[in-house]
Amino acid sequence: MKAPLSRGLLYGCGDVGRDLLTRFLLQVGHEPLPPTVGRNVLGRKVLYLPGFFTYARHIVEVDGKRGLFRGLTPRLISSTLSTITRGSVKKAFPLEDMEHVSNKDDVKTSLRKVVKETSHEMMMQCVSRLVSHPLHVISMRCMVQFVGREVKYSGVFSAIGRIFKEEGILGFFVGLVPHVLGDVIFLWCCNLLAHFINTYAVDDNFSQASVIRSYTKFVMGIAVSMLTYPFLLVGDLMAVNNCGLRAGLPPYAPAFASWIHCWRYLSAQGQLFRGSSLLFRRAPVPAACFPID
Repeated sequence: MKAPLSRGLLYGCGDVGRDLLTRFLLQVGHEPLPPTVGRNVLGRKVLYLPGFFTYARHIVEVDGKRGLFRGLTPRLISSTLSTITRGSVKKAFPLEDMEHVSNKDDVKTSLRKVVKETSHEMMMQCVSRLVSHPLHVISMRCMVQFVGREVKYSGVFSAIGRIFKEEGILGFFVGLVPHVLGDVIFLWCCNLLAHFINTYAVDDNFSQASVIRSYTKFVMGIAVSMLTYPFLLVGDLMAVNNCGLRAGLPPYAPAFASWIHCWRYLSAQGQLFRGSSLLFRRAPVPAACFPID
């Protein structure tokens, strides 16, 4: 049986693209350009915020082309550490290859294999996330300095020293919990859903059964990643919240006491999926004031 679909497998290099400056500024809610009037599928006039490419052109106008690569160095180091860690954990705790069992009479046996492999994948993902997260935090802070034109975090080593001095060891792990929760939920939901669909809906007698099964995992990965996006958003926002940078302080965001506080705030504002769309971005309707404490 093939290894269960992991979050890293779904995104791969796209995970780096997800954290490029343009996407992250959309997550933060930095909107320097005014919305434009457009029409929806029903022909009604609506306000649309600038899309990914318009936003990217604005960044180039302000910072030049190099501005698009803010935070790239720590992000690449983070991705490298994640890959190395996953490989090391896999070697230290190997999992025997298992053959696919699709017969409905063997559902319990097959399910046990999926659970075992998913647990193994979850362990690798959690350890790699723990090791690489400090560099992820540095990358986020380097990028978000675009908002306030700050230079507080100008290099990897200086950023490490500054975070340790101002926040201690825990400063390197802000936002870790929602990221890990998102990874775990993604893995279990994606692999279990793909297993049950492949077991009950795909007939082994069908000539394209293996192809359909591979697409099932891919489609489930996309669907589940959309559902777990709020965990990624909250984790990224917590990485820059209340760290002395303009984008992490009012009026951009309150100083959140915890990631749960951040989640509740975004939920009350209807912003839990902020930054998930890159092209057709509807201007948000002003939200009513909801208690978040």
